[in-house]
Formats: sequence, structure tokens, C-alpha cells
Amino acid sequence: MHNKAARLRKSRSPKADPVLGERLPPGQVLTERFPILHEGEVPEYDLANWSLRLSGTLAQPIELRYADLQALPQRQLRCDIHCVTRWSKFDTEWSGVHLQDLLQAFDIQPTSAFVMAHADPDYQTNLRLDDLLHPDSLLATHYAGQPLTAQHGWPLRLVVAGRYFWKSAKWLRGLEFVEQEQPGFWEQNGFHLHADPFAEQRFSGDELDIAEDAWLEKAFD
Repeated sequence: MHNKAARLRKSRSPKADPVLGERLPPGQVLTERFPILHEGEVPEYDLANWSLRLSGTLAQPIELRYADLQALPQRQLRCDIHCVTRWSKFDTEWSGVHLQDLLQAFDIQPTSAFVMAHADPDYQTNLRLDDLLHPDSLLATHYAGQPLTAQHGWPLRLVVAGRYFWKSAKWLRGLEFVEQEQPGFWEQNGFHLHADPFAEQRFSGDELDIAEDAWLEKAFD
């Protein structure tokens, strides 16, 4: 069993910076860098064999190629991102496809309120459909005007509004629409089901501290 939650429940939370007002969630540290965090090896893909599968409670499953996503309306997004390991980065710029546009283009009408996102390598995270349909969520293919790098999720990742960044799964391969909320990978290993950074929904169970400087040990862009 992964013990990341236990390892992060150490030391004191950083003090709030009054200059940043209410934009920076409690317990976060602002950085200009982009830390690289993930479990397992970075996947390698041949786009000719890559696909995104929508399944579950839909009338019928659908499988999309990268070219199918590129043919859909493209949206631009600027948002702040907040990692459970206590770093935040303001004004990140993404582009890609909004789930609402995808659903409309293929006449998909979900009947369930929850989604399990499936990603490589063997990763899942649970989401509410409303979170994915938020105007500031995206199926992202580009960051800062360039295609995603492999370490940041190429060819497709989620950017989920108002949630700690582990919900924004890299290397996205499927969205499974489900009737009941089910915990994903990290949610089964000590992390919160809903992950609202402004409510500090970091962990399941008791409210415990997370190391202020845990993210500084990671690689950066």
C-alpha cells in the first residue's frame, strides 16, 4: 500500500501570506516553477495507437483518437493550480477540449453524476461530473502555448477546476461514468475524495499536517 499520505503528514503548515489575499489556499506556498510529480514511469505513446475511451453508464461507449479531439472546438484556459504537497502556481495557461463540447459533438447525454478518470500507468481518480463540466476545467493538450511535454501528461491530461492537482490526471486514457462515487488510486491511499484546496481537503480521516517543503525535493520545469 502506498504511504504517501502518511509521509506527507509531517511538520508545520506554512504561514499564510497576507499579500496574496484569498487567492492562495491555506497551507500553500507560491512558486514560479512547475514541479514534476507522478507515480511510475513516464509512458511512451504512438499517437496512431492512442485513444480516449468514454464508457460506463452511457448509451454506448465511444473511443476517440487524438485527431478527433483536435477537430473539436479548442478552448483557452488560464487558472491557478494547487498541489496537495503544498505548492501553488498562478496563471497557468492551457488549451484543449472542454468536456461539454465533446459531449455535445457526439450527442452523449450522461445520466450519472460521477466519473472515474483512468490514466496511464494504471491510475484512477474519482471526480464529480459537475467538476469536469466547470468552465475552468479542460481536457488539455497544450501548456503555455506548446504541446504538453511527456512529463506533464502528453498527449492528454485533465485540468480540474478548484481541486488539488492530483485530480488533474496526466496521461488520460478514459472517462468512466458511474452511478456511485468510488475512490480512485490516491483516494484509496489516504487522500480526500473531493480535494477542495480552499477547504484543505487533503486527507481522508483526521485532519493532519503535511510537510511544508516536501515538493522542493522534486524535479521542476
